[in-house]
Amino acid sequence: MKKEEPTPRDPRSLVPLLPAVFHIMLALAERDCHGYGIMQEVDRLTDGQVHLGPGTLYRSIQRMLVDGLIEELDDPESAGEDKDRRRCYRLTAFGRQVAQEEARRLATLVGAARERKLLPRPAPARSKSS
Repeated sequence: MKKEEPTPRDPRSLVPLLPAVFHIMLALAERDCHGYGIMQEVDRLTDGQVHLGPGTLYRSIQRMLVDGLIEELDDPESAGEDKDRRRCYRLTAFGRQVAQEEARRLATLVGAARERKLLPRPAPARSKSS
């Protein structure tokens, strides 16, 4: 008897994301990271405008693990006693697709805000020959 393949999930089914979840995904988009590193990266990406507290961070991480957006890794830097305490996370391929859908959704909203003059239009790119 052949095992049935699971039906692929549509990344759009999880959009819109909670802001904390999208911030975590942005933090993990370029590299794997542990919880404290994620908090630091979110702070850096938002110029300090968003602070993820430990409660929000770890509740979001647990939900993201269940949803298959991220996976937990062994952290090679936490050998020995700290290994049980420090966990490293990685965005899954499905998580990346969901993050891309959310980014497209937000880009559409930013475009609408520009059309309604709530945000300025971006300055035209300057040519390198100038």
